[in-house]
Amino acid sequence: MQQSTSTNADHLLTSGTIVIRYGLVVVLIWIGLLKFTSYEAEGIRPLAEHSPFFSWAYSFLSTQAFSNILGVTEIATGLLIAMRPMSPKLSALGSILGVITFVITLTFLLSTPGVIQQGMSFPFISGSPGQFLIKDLVLLGASLWTAGEALAANHKNVKSNLIGTI
Repeated sequence: MQQSTSTNADHLLTSGTIVIRYGLVVVLIWIGLLKFTSYEAEGIRPLAEHSPFFSWAYSFLSTQAFSNILGVTEIATGLLIAMRPMSPKLSALGSILGVITFVITLTFLLSTPGVIQQGMSFPFISGSPGQFLIKDLVLLGASLWTAGEALAANHKNVKSNLIGTI
């Protein structure tokens, strides 16, 4: 009975690892691809133009050009995270880019008008943009986890290679 519970736990951990990593990859690549559409570019503008990190970009980039840059960044981040089986080091880099992405996105909760439901106060966040943005807290956690897991795997590979050369 003990072994069955352990086996079930191992299967859940393995499945969870796959879903966390590649779910994050799918989200980043999918949203990155959408950045090349005008509806997505227009949709992110109100978030970015109120952000201290991004508002300056609209002084010299069009709405679509800015969105395209974000799209390329998100797609590259997703592809790097997906490289974990081939290169834990590159996957860790992608995960760190994911961390940066989601930390910045979460600051939109503080800078974007309309996050708090009209006529109410904290903790009542609006459906959009409030609830739309708060999900990035989980994506930040997934990015942190994939970064740590990939860095640990890279360290293990480096250590293993060093021992093999001795």
